[in-house]
Amino acid sequence: MRVTRLFVDHPFSSGQSVSLSEAQAHYVMNVLRMGLGDLVYLFNGCDGEWRCVIDRITRRRCSVTLEEQVTIQKSEPDLWLIFAPIKRARIDFVAAKATELGVSALIPVFTEFTDVTRVNTQRLRSNAIEAAEQCGRLSVPEVDESIKLTAVLADWPLDRQLLYCDETGSGIAINEFLAKQKASGQSKPTAILIGPEGGFSRSELDLLKERTNFTAIDLGPRILRADTAAIAVLSCWQSVLGDWPGE
Repeated sequence: MRVTRLFVDHPFSSGQSVSLSEAQAHYVMNVLRMGLGDLVYLFNGCDGEWRCVIDRITRRRCSVTLEEQVTIQKSEPDLWLIFAPIKRARIDFVAAKATELGVSALIPVFTEFTDVTRVNTQRLRSNAIEAAEQCGRLSVPEVDESIKLTAVLADWPLDRQLLYCDETGSGIAINEFLAKQKASGQSKPTAILIGPEGGFSRSELDLLKERTNFTAIDLGPRILRADTAAIAVLSCWQSVLGDWPGE
């Protein structure tokens, strides 16, 4: 049976009435043709998932009553994706698929070879919300405003490791690195950095190599497009260190 899930940025409590946004109300009433008494499920990233019933409908508005929490909030991997922006359709793809793959933050960064000059972060967030609603996540990743890579690195948290994709061939194979991490039994907050189509500049690579908690990783013999590289690294990480079923 199809379940309608919606993200609402609002605290939840039993019996509470929550007004849906105008866009959500349009979707529920005019696209799905739902009516009074029909069930929808809400999540807010903090209070788990709740079964709700539509209690009020007007021409453009719709509200629901929270009946029961059906899923408690679960902890998720602390995994950031930092990426150089790419063209519109492909950056939308990255935001959606990274959300499905469980990232906790999306951070677009401008590098020396980045061609895109502007990022619509509201559009990225909309894509992330839609992906979270469809894939069953109980949270939506944070979407940061775009920033220069050098500024991100200058204010880097000391307790977070960074894996950056190095096309020069000097990195450690991704499967080898993940195997060592798993064997160590250490769980660290992690960020993955994907550069632009032209790769990182020499000065950027030098800057990345200076940090002891930064690791260059190698994705194999083929040069991957930026969006492909992002999905490949996230999939590898989740399959070994993340919340995918494993040994």
